[in-house]
Amino acid sequence: MFSRLFWTAACAVLTVQVALAQDPTQVEPRHYKLDFQNERVQVISVHYGPHEKSGLHDHPGGVVVVITGGHLRFTDQNGKTQEVFAKPGEARWFPPFKHRVENLGDTAYDAVYVGIKGRLATASGPKDGLDEEMARLLSAYLAASTKR
Repeated sequence: MFSRLFWTAACAVLTVQVALAQDPTQVEPRHYKLDFQNERVQVISVHYGPHEKSGLHDHPGGVVVVITGGHLRFTDQNGKTQEVFAKPGEARWFPPFKHRVENLGDTAYDAVYVGIKGRLATASGPKDGLDEEMARLLSAYLAASTKR
C-alpha cells in the first residue's frame, strides 16, 4: 500500500514539474518576469538583450504589446522559423504556442505579454477571444503606464 501511494505521489510531482517546466517565468527567468496574475490573466514582462536566445517554452493564448521594437526569430518545437519585426506600441494576438526566441537585433527588445487563462486561452484569434478594439485599448494603456 505504501509503495503504491509513494509512486502515485512521485508521478504527480513529476507531472506538475513537467507542466511548470514550459512556463517561461520558470525556464527563462532572465527573459520573462511575472508582473501579475489572477484566475483570468497572466501579465509577463519580456526582455531580450541584443542577440540573446531563449530555450523552448510556451505561452497561453494572449496579446503581446511591444515596448521597444525588435527583429526577432521564433522557432517552434518542429523547427519551423518565423521572423518578426516588432514596432513600439504594436499589439498582436498569439494563439497558444511553444517556441524559442532569438533577438536578431543590436538593441534590447522589451514587451508585455498578457496571457489569457481558461477557455479564451485556446482561442485562435480576435474573432474567438480578444477583439481588435480590446487589443488597441490594452496597447494604449500599457504604453501610457510605461511612461510614468
